[in-house]
Amino acid sequence: LGRNDRIDLPGLGLENIHAKIDTGAYTSSLHCSSAAEVNGVLEFILLDEEHPEFTGTPFRVKKFKQKEIKNSFGEAELRYVIRTEVKIYGEVIRSDFSLSNRGNLKFPILLGRRILRGRFLIDVSKKDLSFQQKKGESSSSASTLSPS
Repeated sequence: LGRNDRIDLPGLGLENIHAKIDTGAYTSSLHCSSAAEVNGVLEFILLDEEHPEFTGTPFRVKKFKQKEIKNSFGEAELRYVIRTEVKIYGEVIRSDFSLSNRGNLKFPILLGRRILRGRFLIDVSKKDLSFQQKKGESSSSASTLSPS
């Protein structure tokens, strides 16, 4: 992987979302504009109105946890954590993601060491490597189809 890429979150219906690869972070994080626990169910909305992929769709999960996570300033924050699937290079990986407001940051997703370790090597001089491969596969498969 390079320093950033575009990934899919199939369990959440999101495709080609910009993600920052951050070997300094342990936990991965998703941009969440609102999250609240209602009767033991976590209700949250991903992204925000400024993001082109924003749908406003509320998600509800029964399985979640709260965890103290240090932000980029080293300050501990209590965040909700969900488990979902991420798809990179065609590989589907189940992993934990903390929900945080990343609205003022360039990338709505941060991939940390926990998901990267043992799976990927990082070359910070590159970007969008898996996305370029994915685009290449879709265009090459489309070009092999013949009209009927």
